[in-house]
Amino acid sequence: MSSADPVPEVHPAPAPAPSSATTSIAAVGGSLLSDEGSVPRTDEALVKQTLHRYLQKTRAALLGKLDGLAERQARWPVTPTGTNVAGLVKHVAGVQAGYFGEVFGRPLPDAPAWLDSDGDEDMYVTADETLDDVIAFHHRSAAHADATIEALDLDARGVVSWWPEGHRDVTLHRILVHMAYETARHAGHADIVREMLDGLAGDGDGNLAERSPEQWVEWREHLVEIAEQSGLRGLGA
Repeated sequence: MSSADPVPEVHPAPAPAPSSATTSIAAVGGSLLSDEGSVPRTDEALVKQTLHRYLQKTRAALLGKLDGLAERQARWPVTPTGTNVAGLVKHVAGVQAGYFGEVFGRPLPDAPAWLDSDGDEDMYVTADETLDDVIAFHHRSAAHADATIEALDLDARGVVSWWPEGHRDVTLHRILVHMAYETARHAGHADIVREMLDGLAGDGDGNLAERSPEQWVEWREHLVEIAEQSGLRGLGA
């Protein structure tokens, strides 16, 4: 994809299929928030369960953005800063391994060497790695994180050694919130990058307006027209 390529035709993402290579995690995403019941509760177990579910749901949305992409597409840097779908998945898997591993004295076994690197190796898939390697590591990192969350109470103490002094002491509660935010942020990045690659949009949850390809073109042209008019007003036209 280059700057001269046309805008891809928008098409909604299908609902995750449990048999897909990228959805052994993603399959848990769609219905995770549906069985909490209608009676408000604030006990610690439910708070942890809810935070964990949101983390799993955003994790599923991120991983699902790899579904159907070839190696070249998944690695392709779409933005001037090099953002790519596979790199986002790899990055979140690495961050997750640290926060739910080392922070609570439960380091991920056989962690890849790049986790200790100060460079940007976590933001792209190297020539020596495959997409399957990244997906497998993401699954392993997620399983380790889930085990930590299940094993510890929300007030369990941990230390984030790479945070500034005075801010390193944390609880599982804080790290759950932090990682739900971190994962959701990068899932949003991946959503936009994937749409720019091949037009796939949404996450199969029915959160994308139903429009035909022609209607999406009309919609975008409408937004362009509004932006142009706004620019002209700014020039005093």
